[in-house]
Amino acid sequence: MTHSRRAFLVTAAAGAGVITVLPYAARAAAHTGDMFETAGGAISVHPVSHASVVLETPAGTIYVDPVGDPAQYANLPGADLILITHEHGDHYNAETLAALMGDDTALITNPAVHGLLPEGLAATAQAVGNGEVTEFNGVIIDAIPAYNTTEERMNFHPEGRDNGYVLSFEDFRVYLSGDTEDIPEMRALENIDLAFVCMNLPFTMDAAAAADAVQEFGPTYVYPYHYRGRDGGTQDPEEFAELVGDASEVKMGGWYAENEA
Repeated sequence: MTHSRRAFLVTAAAGAGVITVLPYAARAAAHTGDMFETAGGAISVHPVSHASVVLETPAGTIYVDPVGDPAQYANLPGADLILITHEHGDHYNAETLAALMGDDTALITNPAVHGLLPEGLAATAQAVGNGEVTEFNGVIIDAIPAYNTTEERMNFHPEGRDNGYVLSFEDFRVYLSGDTEDIPEMRALENIDLAFVCMNLPFTMDAAAAADAVQEFGPTYVYPYHYRGRDGGTQDPEEFAELVGDASEVKMGGWYAENEA
């Protein structure tokens, strides 16, 4: 896998050779984000909160698991595509979704969420299950399984229900884990340029398991996200970065800006 053409840029600091991670509010106000160059144009990453992220891409602006106050998205372009991984309230909220849907916004969900959508949204949404493939503006979208394997956690995310997604652009592949443990389907991923990998307990996995999976499938860049949970606060993204080592370049997104500013 060759990455010589794929340069990581940070808008405010690339020229100085210094990487600065800004809190979400500052990035959104400036309408900037971490940018990744691809053959078709730049992909800009805007962390919002927890599991919500916005990707400005050559194919359009993609919202992933948008929840919370729609005002969080006011300084970002409207959604051309919204992806929902599963039904939990930190990934799917019908009111937020309705507020962010435009007349021409495409909506892709897992089948379980599709069954929960209000009638108006369900009529235009596409349900895509594990192992299925769809397309949006030339981007191939693979629905990757996302589930728990530890016995006491399996009720949170049963196998076969929830999605992760792989987005394949012209020469650049993005993996969004959704809520999952370090399952074989994650470890078997290939040629991933940019990954978003969850880690929180008791719902998904700890930092060590997440890092071990990343070491195996080797994305060029990886963001730890969804790392606060019921374990007393958080899985430590800095610990995750140390454990990943030189297998991937770890990027910090400021998902919890009120605590990380």
